[in-house]
Amino acid sequence: MKLKTRDMILAALFAALTAVGAYLVIPTQPVPITLQILFCMYSGVLLGSKLGLMSQIIYFLMGIIGLPVFANGASGFGYVFQPTFGYLIGFIICGYITGKISERIQDVRGIKGFIYLLIAVISGLTVVYAVGIPYLYMIFNVYKGNAITLNTALKWGFYPFIAQDLVKCIVVALTAVKVLPALRRAGYVSSSKGEMIL
Repeated sequence: MKLKTRDMILAALFAALTAVGAYLVIPTQPVPITLQILFCMYSGVLLGSKLGLMSQIIYFLMGIIGLPVFANGASGFGYVFQPTFGYLIGFIICGYITGKISERIQDVRGIKGFIYLLIAVISGLTVVYAVGIPYLYMIFNVYKGNAITLNTALKWGFYPFIAQDLVKCIVVALTAVKVLPALRRAGYVSSSKGEMIL
């Protein structure tokens, strides 16, 4: 994939915004409440699948090499063994999935556009939980040797967060309805051929 300088700057910008989101935190255990997922979804919707994916890979690599960009300023390869590491993997996939679905929406204006964009961001959010919860479960049961049930994993990593994450999805879809048409007209992001069929 050939990247323009503008594309690299945009991907780096959203990686930085995701890092900032990690510092806007409510320290709940074992999974803190942050704004990372908000910027992750924005990266997919506003940049498209390729750059959305790239932005989250950059963010991920920044933390793995030691920059304190994960929640609570954490970083390093050892974070792989933290219960929340699966959510970071989910962010990468979320950036791509959200962008891919958004690209297929020809008309992102009005109620119809809002509904389609909401589907896109909820799909991305679903992937984050689909990766994050099993990883949390595995870390406690396999690595930490602290056996928990799947229901406990849901209590720690899903139930406390799903309502506020759905609110974030609505915020992203509402703002994207206004911003995305302008970005497309300016040539910053394009759409695929053929309207999304639900």
